[in-house]
Amino acid sequence: MHLRHKNLFTQLQTYRQEVIHFLEDVTEETAEIIPVGFNNNIRWNLGHIYLDQYLWIETLIKEKTEVPEIFHSWFGFGTSPADFQESTPSLVELRSLLTEQPKRIRETYSHRLEEISPPTEMGMQTIEQVLIRTIFHEGMHLQAMINLKNIYMKRFNNGKQKHNKEKS
Repeated sequence: MHLRHKNLFTQLQTYRQEVIHFLEDVTEETAEIIPVGFNNNIRWNLGHIYLDQYLWIETLIKEKTEVPEIFHSWFGFGTSPADFQESTPSLVELRSLLTEQPKRIRETYSHRLEEISPPTEMGMQTIEQVLIRTIFHEGMHLQAMINLKNIYMKRFNNGKQKHNKEKS
């Protein structure tokens, strides 16, 4: 494996650990809050991060990945937790999926990183390019989750306000 590919997988694992670390003090209740001005909650962002990496790989190489089909309707682009009709995965389940994903991607695709495919609408032609894009995307969603958590902490954790799962 090329050094740059080793570095790519190290970055994939390192940045994913940032997401896992963020979850340490997030509760199921906190993960459900959708503050005014936001479309999604922490749980949605976690599921979206998981789905996004596989979705771009699927789009590029035209092969199914191991992502459960229901994730597309829960966590796909343009979806919202406000539209959920059934229970989505718990934080424990999402944490487990997210923790294992970099290893699974490495095991499944490390030998295919430079295979050329027809370009996506963003011009990506290799799995290597897709993973670079998804690391950036993951960072954006980590920041969104940090913002959601900070809003929750400012508004509700001071003990002065009550809240429910509805928009606050």
